[in-house]
Amino acid sequence: MKGPEGEGRIMTFLIVPPGVYRPRTDTELLADALRREPMTRGGRLLDLGTGSGAVAVAARRGVRITAVDISRRAVATAWLNGMLHRRLIRVRKGDLLEAVRGDLFDVVVSNPPYVPSPDLPTRGPARAWDAGPSGRLWLDRICAEAPGVLKPAGVLLLVHSSLADVAETVRRLTRAGLAVETLSRTRQEFGPITRSRARWLERRGLLTEGERHEEMVVIRGVRV
Repeated sequence: MKGPEGEGRIMTFLIVPPGVYRPRTDTELLADALRREPMTRGGRLLDLGTGSGAVAVAARRGVRITAVDISRRAVATAWLNGMLHRRLIRVRKGDLLEAVRGDLFDVVVSNPPYVPSPDLPTRGPARAWDAGPSGRLWLDRICAEAPGVLKPAGVLLLVHSSLADVAETVRRLTRAGLAVETLSRTRQEFGPITRSRARWLERRGLLTEGERHEEMVVIRGVRV
């Protein structure tokens, strides 16, 4: 769940200043998937939309980590949390893959904005979760662009809500040449932001009338 809600079993000892996305359930699910991924020492990891750097610092020691975010404050926070956790993180400010053109990675992880929203904010904390009327503004770009920076047999790990159309993510990644599987589905109640938009989501056809739960889904794609 995105937004200022749903905080639970999340990594501790992270500095998260105002304006940077605070790790929540979706963060932990993605970090758990990364911990299970068999990366070798010296392997290259890319964290797209790193926020606080919480997922990056969950990587195995010895992995070479690059973290990208469009927010200057997030980039600085990810670097600082890397230092606190004794992880040397190469941080880059940029719009998704623009900051790493020409690089290839063994694993790419992303917890992008995915909450359907009537408007798209250009500043403020809501940039970390609001993703336009379908919730897919950033997801569609990642599905199109991320496979191109994977090494052969490289892995993409992606987490988002069922409200943002998991089947469409699977279709797009498959068309991009990845072998795709769903690693986990976690059902949970809406938090305050999503609840406040429930009627709008129903009118958009993104939510069954009366439903007030969503699934957080972790998707894994392998370049074949």
